[in-house]
Amino acid sequence: MALEMKVPSPGESITEVEIAQWLVETGDYVEKDQAIAEVDSDKATLELPAEASGVITLMAEEGDAVAVGQVVCLIDTDAAKPEGDASSAPAVEAPKVEEKKQEVVAPAKTETYATGTASPAAKKVLAEKGIDASEVKGTGRDGRVTKADAVDAKPSMGTPGLGARGESRKKLSMLRRKVAERLVSVKNETAMLTTFNEVDMQPIFDLRSKYKETFKSKHGVSLGFMSFFTLACVRALQMYPAVNSMIEGKEMISYDFQDISIAVSGPKGLMVPVIRNAENLSFRGVESEVKRLAIRARDGQITVDEMTGGTFTITNGGVFGSMLSTPIINPPQSAILGMHNIVERPIVRDGQIVVAPIMYVALSYDHRIIDGKESVGFLVAVKEALENPEELLMNNNVTKALEL
Repeated sequence: MALEMKVPSPGESITEVEIAQWLVETGDYVEKDQAIAEVDSDKATLELPAEASGVITLMAEEGDAVAVGQVVCLIDTDAAKPEGDASSAPAVEAPKVEEKKQEVVAPAKTETYATGTASPAAKKVLAEKGIDASEVKGTGRDGRVTKADAVDAKPSMGTPGLGARGESRKKLSMLRRKVAERLVSVKNETAMLTTFNEVDMQPIFDLRSKYKETFKSKHGVSLGFMSFFTLACVRALQMYPAVNSMIEGKEMISYDFQDISIAVSGPKGLMVPVIRNAENLSFRGVESEVKRLAIRARDGQITVDEMTGGTFTITNGGVFGSMLSTPIINPPQSAILGMHNIVERPIVRDGQIVVAPIMYVALSYDHRIIDGKESVGFLVAVKEALENPEELLMNNNVTKALEL
């Protein structure tokens, strides 16, 4: 019996997916639940499992856009599982060919040069510059290009050098195209501004240095920066609810919960899973959820539901070495916080110039519903919580906050 495999719905409002990659070929025997393809939607890349065991016949090509419910392959469930593997057959040893040594006769050295040729020294200089000898006017005997000519030679601005000049083309995945459309629409449809500040990370460094080993041994996760930033943002969002809002038509929707989206790098590009009700999580809870979502994104297991929603986004370009950036709002949200790398910089503390680990932070926001006073106040509140975490994030009880 030939079983028709149709594209399942990956989530609400998704009507079409794209075959990103077939993991099997026509004629292969597949087992039930074996991953046979990767499909891209406009929100995520998902694996397509086989619905039954049998021999598969592909009905769609890689790169094809197929509608939800469309047949993409057939599985002959009556086919028997093949025994053995042709690849296990012994390789046939190639016959040995006796090589004959040929005597190399060195050509006689000559000082005669044709017009436009280069001396050995000139050739070396021209090769380092990527310039062909025919492009250089020689001043030597019979038009020979001398070393001085080669040293003075400059590549033509309109003439390609000798290096490789190839190019390749690859179709953008549906996920990448959708991300591109959304980013452009944000720039065109919002009044986006960015405000900046700097954070002295020394208090967090001190806490992590003192408690990270105990925290990890007890909870099985590291005490990273994301829990501090997430909880600092939760506090600031509660203080400035306009930042935790979004526009829908002619209405402004504000939320009494904080669902924090975190930007993570996956195999198919940027993904933004959501930490639900972050206001109810402890440091351990945030770190466990960040680790869980990051692993699922890395392994390509993240679902559309896990990336749907979110009232505010945190993105960390610092892991790639970014010093400062203006992050783009994640629609339909109204604000996003950008973290950056931590660099030792001179600052004034208690009237003295000291060296401290400093991070620049950036808040991009939609000025249509968030005023400058609220955006700056929000970022200052984040800064205050990060620079005084024991009082503002831990209620002056570190061991209780870290559940040690």
